[in-house]
Amino acid sequence: MKVQSMEAGSAHTGRLPRGCVLCRQGSKMVLLVSGKCTTGCFYCPLSLEKRGRDVTFANERRVASDDEILEEARTIDAQGTGVTGGDPVACLERTVHLIRLLKREFGPGHHIHLYTSSLDQEAFRALEEAGLDELRLHPSAERWSSMSSSGLAEFKRSSKMKIGFEVPALPGEKKGLEALIAYAAEAGLDFVNLNELEFSEGNWERLRERGMEVKDEVSAAVRGSEELALELVASAKRFPVHYCSSSFKDSVQLRRRIKRRALRVALPSDLITEEGTFLKGVVEGPMDEIAAMLRDELGVPEELFRKDEEKKRVEVAPWVLEEIFPQLPYESFLVEEYPTADRLEVEREPLRPR
Repeated sequence: MKVQSMEAGSAHTGRLPRGCVLCRQGSKMVLLVSGKCTTGCFYCPLSLEKRGRDVTFANERRVASDDEILEEARTIDAQGTGVTGGDPVACLERTVHLIRLLKREFGPGHHIHLYTSSLDQEAFRALEEAGLDELRLHPSAERWSSMSSSGLAEFKRSSKMKIGFEVPALPGEKKGLEALIAYAAEAGLDFVNLNELEFSEGNWERLRERGMEVKDEVSAAVRGSEELALELVASAKRFPVHYCSSSFKDSVQLRRRIKRRALRVALPSDLITEEGTFLKGVVEGPMDEIAAMLRDELGVPEELFRKDEEKKRVEVAPWVLEEIFPQLPYESFLVEEYPTADRLEVEREPLRPR
């Protein structure tokens, strides 16, 4: 098979899994069912906020109800959902319910893929009956060379789901990964996805204990992971192998997803940047006084400013604030932030020096 290059250094042979196609478009919601998992992979990148905790997130938004999950999916006009954890199989009843919920609300064309470190085929059957389209298996590294006893080949023959492996390209584990790819081909699975290994707050110490280092000064990716993955992609003969770089997840997948969200949630006072973030004018101080001055003294149209009760500030269209800030006796800023539910601030530029 010919190796096909993708954005940000990613590459694949054969056809990309449908879940990857939609992620590449930024049109999949990420649904973390729970942070619970019993496998305990040393390289797990899950944040400390989520690891081991029974919390649910839809994209960056912590959710507590079905309605909140559906609202987030609508906000990005999601064409599908990636179900993750922790391990969603550790909360099987909840996971089955959420798959059915999404299929019922958005129809059979809403593509759902799921990640699990489990090899519980009864659970897989329940997931398939609920409507799961694509199963991505993440066995622990200790099992990569001994999958023949897993029974996956027999299960695959009786299933209509697309099934493949998705694991990190662990430096020093070339033989295990080669064995995993060979087994996937022999068992009739559909793909193997190799992810570039990354340092995170949750795995930093354990990766360093194993002698791993970042590949350069501007990346959290592990040195040697990309080279190993690309070697395995190049050596794939007749089986689809896909390498996804760490920068692809940020510069392509995440950027496109937040752009979709930005276009749907932007206020008339927001300016959408090329990166998909919002540029906002921000005035800090007594909100009622500021709003009255903007409206009554400076004649700013009401659709171009608002009181932000959550952050205790007044937001003003940035192009307006740049003109009027010298007339305001309050601290004024241009603020760039993500259009996500957490509204993470990227940069703040003062218009009136402190």
